[in-house]
Amino acid sequence: MQMEKVINCFRKSPDAVARLICFPWAGGGSIHYARWGNVISSSVEVFAVKLPGREARAKEPFFQNMQQIVDEVIGALLPLLKEKPFALFGHSFGAFTSFAVADALKRLHNLEPVHIFLSGASAPYSETRIKTPKRSDLTDDDFLKWLISVGGTPPELLANPEVLNLFLPALKADLHIVENYKCDKLENPFLSCPVTCFDGKDDIPHDLQAWKDMTSGDFTVRILDGAHFYLKEAGNEKLILDYVTNHLEASQMDYF
Repeated sequence: MQMEKVINCFRKSPDAVARLICFPWAGGGSIHYARWGNVISSSVEVFAVKLPGREARAKEPFFQNMQQIVDEVIGALLPLLKEKPFALFGHSFGAFTSFAVADALKRLHNLEPVHIFLSGASAPYSETRIKTPKRSDLTDDDFLKWLISVGGTPPELLANPEVLNLFLPALKADLHIVENYKCDKLENPFLSCPVTCFDGKDDIPHDLQAWKDMTSGDFTVRILDGAHFYLKEAGNEKLILDYVTNHLEASQMDYF
């Protein structure tokens, strides 16, 4: 039951060689990634993380800190993560949750993904991130102005103020988690798997290189056309999913 509460999986693929666990952007739900399960190769099974305060969990209070997300996701997924290779994908806020989950899995369970795909975010321990002013306490009006200025809202929401107002509490709650997530600079890499960073060419600049510190494995940066939500564009989505599929299928050759 816990699994269904926390994970949205549109297409079960028992024969998949790997699972891709996807973490939402701030204020985001699970549907966007769950839909990937229908279009990606059947060699990959997609698990989209559902956070409280939205979708079927709308009546639940928002989480207050990163530890709650980490505990819930690992609590729901641990047996499955032990049985089959897995990878993590996170965009923006989701990149931080991916990192926090990977860190806990390695530290507490000695489990490591076969690949981590991070998108649209500076590493949590980077100078760029640490110096970012806090925004989650702004009034709704000021918060919206700031969000629009950095392209931090999906374009379809901006055209619909009523819907946007429904999303604001979740956006602010997720941003509050990021702003209060303390992460010390890494002395040594704690992973050995490959890490790939994606980013939109026209997004505000992110410190992608700092992510390299988390792994002794291969590190790749891919810049695609578009702004913060570049990954919602059909051409970019296809590029990302092809890249993910190729790398997960190839990693299985090494795994076996």
